[in-house]
Amino acid sequence: QVQLVESGGGLVQPGGSLRLSCAASGIITSFGDLGWYRQAPGKERELGAGISSSGSTNYVDSVKGRVTISRDNAKSTANLHLQMNRLIPEDTAVYYCNATETLGRTTYHYWGQGTQVTVGT
Repeated sequence: QVQLVESGGGLVQPGGSLRLSCAASGIITSFGDLGWYRQAPGKERELGAGISSSGSTNYVDSVKGRVTISRDNAKSTANLHLQMNRLIPEDTAVYYCNATETLGRTTYHYWGQGTQVTVGT
């Protein structure tokens, strides 16, 4: 059974930093693309940052230059991190860890439970 356990959310002042982590385990083969999605109140969930199994990264424009995604892998497990700097109120959202696994022609998506990030005073 695949499990994604997130940690590191909380309340931070504008301009501050947070580091989110996600421990992924239980996969049959190995994790493919990993990502951090976020959902702000009243808005749709969006991909904030993604990283492929080879280490290629992509970021939504609003976080470029302020956020770094990274991963480290072991057999059947992966740790995903999101270092967020110079946070702004618009970064306030629930952040979800996402992991993929491809078996044959099917790609499965797995989700964490979400961790709240609030940027304010």
